[in-house]
Amino acid sequence: MQFPPLLSLLIWIPIVAGIVVLRAGSDRALNRTRWIALVGALISAVPAIPLVQGFRNNVVAMQFVENKAWLPSFGIAWHLGVDGISLWFTVLTAVTTVIVVIASWESITKRTAQYFGAFLLLSGFMQGVFTAQDGMLFFVFFEATLIPLYLLIGTWGQSNRAHAALRFFLFSLTGSLAMLAAMLYLYSQSHSFDLAQWRSLQLDFMPQVLIFLCFFAAFSVKVPMWPVHTWLPDVHLEGPTAAAVLLGMLKIGGYGLLRFALPIVPQASHFFAPAVITLSLVAVIYASLVALVQTDIRKLLAYSAIAHMGLVTLGLFVFTRISMEGAVVQMLSYGIVSGAMLLCSGMLYDRTQSSSIDAYGGVVNTMPRFAVFMMLFSMANVGLPGTSGFVGEFMVLMGAIQFNFWVGAAAALILILSAAYTLWMAKRVIFGAVANARVAKLADVSKREFVLLGAMAMLVLAIGIDPKPFTDAIDATAGEVLAQAEGTVANGATRVADSRVAPDAHLAPATSSTRSSVVAERDPRG
Repeated sequence: MQFPPLLSLLIWIPIVAGIVVLRAGSDRALNRTRWIALVGALISAVPAIPLVQGFRNNVVAMQFVENKAWLPSFGIAWHLGVDGISLWFTVLTAVTTVIVVIASWESITKRTAQYFGAFLLLSGFMQGVFTAQDGMLFFVFFEATLIPLYLLIGTWGQSNRAHAALRFFLFSLTGSLAMLAAMLYLYSQSHSFDLAQWRSLQLDFMPQVLIFLCFFAAFSVKVPMWPVHTWLPDVHLEGPTAAAVLLGMLKIGGYGLLRFALPIVPQASHFFAPAVITLSLVAVIYASLVALVQTDIRKLLAYSAIAHMGLVTLGLFVFTRISMEGAVVQMLSYGIVSGAMLLCSGMLYDRTQSSSIDAYGGVVNTMPRFAVFMMLFSMANVGLPGTSGFVGEFMVLMGAIQFNFWVGAAAALILILSAAYTLWMAKRVIFGAVANARVAKLADVSKREFVLLGAMAMLVLAIGIDPKPFTDAIDATAGEVLAQAEGTVANGATRVADSRVAPDAHLAPATSSTRSSVVAERDPRG
C-alpha cells in the first residue's frame, strides 16, 4: 500500500494551521479563533490514524521513511521515520494538541490568536523532534520548541511568569548548546548528520564520555532530573495550565536519551549508569518527600512528575529489556495522567482563582462528576492496577529488581510515597464537608469539560486494562536499542535507518533472539 508523506503532514499541518490562526484570529472574534484552532488541531491528528494502522510491530527498522536532501553540501537531509518508540510519541503529540485547544476554550480570552497559534506551531515542532532521523534536523526542531514555550509561559502565566519563563529558557538553552557541540563532533567523525551513521561510529572511550555528558546536559533538563529540576515547579505554578499539560505529556528528555545517548555512546552510557541510577533514586525519594509537604496543588503535581520521571531514567539505565519497555510506557502513561491531573487543577483554579489545597474541601458535594474523574486520575498516579500508571511502574520495577534487588526495593518506595501525597491531597480537596462558601458555589464540569476528562479517562483505562497494543509496538525497538547500548549490534543492515520492509516480506517476531535482525528490502511506505 502506498502511503502519502504522513510524517511531513504531521509536522506541517499544525504549523500551517498555527500561521492561519495568527493571521485570521482576533480577540474581537473569539469563537472564530477557537474554531479555526480546533479544526487545525483535528486535521493535524488525522495522519496519526493511518500511521498507527500501517505500523508493523515486528519490524525493527524505521518505517514511513522520508529522506530527501535539504542542505547536501553539509550532509543535512529532511530525513524522517518512526519506530516502535517514536510512534506513540507522535500519536500523543497529536492527541495532546486537540486536548490543549479544548481545555483552553474558555480560559483564554486575551490574545487568543497568538495563544492558539503558538500551541499549534509548538505541536508541529514537537512532531519534528519525534520523527527526525537527521541530527541537525532534530536540533532545529528541538530548539524551535523553546520559542513558543517561552512565549506561552511568559505571556499567559501568573504574576511571576517572566521569571519562570526565563529560568526554563536558560536551563534548556545551556543544555542545547552542549548537545550542539556533541553533534558537531559526531559530524566531524562521520561527515554526516544521519543518526544511523552516528550509531555505527566506533568512538574511543574519552570522546564517548564527553559526548554522553553533552547529551545528558541537554536531555536531563527536559526530563527533568534532580538536581536540574528546579524550573519545573515554577512553570507549573506560574505558567498557564495548558503549557504545564504539554510539558507533562510530551517527554522529550527521556526520548532524547533513548535516541541519542544509549545507542550512540554505549560504553559511556554503561560507565555513567551507576551515577544516573543514583540520581534517579534520589529524584524518586527526594521529590516524593517534597511533594508531601506542598500546600499548592500545582507544585505538588510538579514534584510528583519529577519523582515519576526518576523511574523512567532508572528504567533506561538498568539495561534490562522489560525496564526499557517500561520506561517508554511510563513516559506515555504518566504524560496522560499528569496532564489529566493538571487539567483538573486548572478547572478548579478557573473557578476559584486559587490552587492552594487549603482553599478547598468537600468538593465532592458540589462537583460529584469532577470528583469521580479526579479520583480516577489520582489512583492512576498512585499506580493502581487497572490504570495506566500501574503498567509502566510495574515493568520498570521488575527490570530494576532483575538488575539489583536493593535498587528495585528503593525504587518501590515511590509506590508508598506517591500514595501518601496523592491521597493526602485528594482527602483535603475532594472529601469531607464543604469547607467554605467559595466551594459551596462551585459548578460541576460542563459538557465540554466532561468530554475532555472522559477522553483522558478512557486513555488511562485503555492502557491499564489492555497494554498489549502499546507494548507490542515498543518491544522490537526497545530490544534493538538495548542491543545497541550493549554494543552487540553489528555495523550492518541494522544500522541503516532508511531500510524499509517490503509489505509481502516474511517477518519473524522480534524476540530476544531476533531483535537485531531486520529485513533490508524496500517498502513503498514513504
